[in-house]
Amino acid sequence: MTVFTSLLAGLVFGLGLIVSGMANPAKVLGFLDLGGAWDPSLAFVMAGAIAVGALAFALARKRTVSFLGAPMKLPTSRDIDSRLLIGSVVFGIGWGVAGFCPGPGLVALGMGEVKALVFVAAMLVGMGAFELLERRKQPAGLRPT
Repeated sequence: MTVFTSLLAGLVFGLGLIVSGMANPAKVLGFLDLGGAWDPSLAFVMAGAIAVGALAFALARKRTVSFLGAPMKLPTSRDIDSRLLIGSVVFGIGWGVAGFCPGPGLVALGMGEVKALVFVAAMLVGMGAFELLERRKQPAGLRPT
């Protein structure tokens, strides 16, 4: 059942990205171009997503298990540290250069966009490099095999 609901949630999310225009890098770059021909339409998409997310998190905080019976594992840290700030800057630069972030990049890849292939490949390389660096920080006896 969990696999089915995960698949359904992913399909609804992907469809929402397509319908909203978030999978179209030209539309995203138009939204990010505050000094040029700014397209504010994605601001409404983001406002709607924030509203839905805020409601979902408010409901989730009151529960100990999900609707499917899995334990709730909500983030507990509220720290704003250098890792968060650097990661946010890198994410923003990548979004501004490519017009994709991870979800829309994967949706566009599924739609056959060549630019998305380059983006997803670069994203995977970045994720792999991060993982390697994190493993090097751990003491030898605690490293996962």
